[in-house]
Order: sequence, then C-alpha cells, then structure tokens
Amino acid sequence: MRLLERMRKDWFMIGIVLAIAGAKLEPSIGVNGGPLKPEITVSYIAVATIFFNSGLSLKTEELTSALVHLKLHLFIQIFTLAFFPATIWLFLQLLSITPINEWLLKGLQTVGCMPPPVSSAVILTKAVGGNEAAAIFNSAFGSFLVSKHGLTCLLLLL
Repeated sequence: MRLLERMRKDWFMIGIVLAIAGAKLEPSIGVNGGPLKPEITVSYIAVATIFFNSGLSLKTEELTSALVHLKLHLFIQIFTLAFFPATIWLFLQLLSITPINEWLLKGLQTVGCMPPPVSSAVILTKAVGGNEAAAIFNSAFGSFLVSKHGLTCLLLLL
C-alpha cells in the first residue's frame, strides 16, 4: 500500500520519467511530421492549454486588476527582453576569452535571448503565491512580442 501512495504522490515525476523512456525507445513518434505532430501540438495546443487552465483558476476581477499595473508590466518586459539579454551578452564577452567551445557560447546567447517559458512563469508564480494574473499577462505578452515582432536580442544584434 505504501508504494501505491508514493506513486499517487509522485505521479507527475513518474509520468516525466515514462515519457523520457518512451521517447528514448521510439523517438520517431515525436519528430516533426510524426504521429504526435509536435510542430502543432507543442507550439499551439500545449501553450493554449496552459493559458486556458491558468485562466480558469483566476477570478475576472484579479485579471482586470492585473492589467492596470502598467509600471509592473513595463518593468517585467524591459527586464526580460532587454536587461537580461544584455547581461548575458556581457557575461559572454568574458567567457569568449576562455577556451569554452564557441557553439556552447552561441547556445547560451540564444537561450539568454528567449523569454521565460509560459509554463514556468505561470506555474512557479502560482507555487510561491505571486501575482498569477500578472504572470499570465506578461508571459503571453512577452511571447507575443518575441514571436510576432522578433524584438528579443535587439541589443545583441546591434
């Protein structure tokens, strides 16, 4: 009975391990154009599901009150899309004089330019009791800015 209780408690971690094991055994299922169609399911359906589930847990008053905090949203977007990439760029300038592989540095630059994943921003904010409505708005707005207008890493491209 103790094993069953432990499995119920850690169902998510068990699911992750099983998904990784399944991907290792049969990787062709998850490739672009494969049966799972990750180019559609991951890009659109998963993100929409996260926002939908997060939105269901919010009261309308919370969401509307979060939208009027313009200073908060401006700070978060500037920090995420300008300050953090600029800091990573400075860090990469220091690392470029070391014998670290050039492709590793390019990968770090790419990751430093990306906005936080939607799921992480919303789930972690909720876990610590933060302003979930503001997290949802900023995550969606930041992702929209990056994907539709390519504003990320403007400083790094100059």
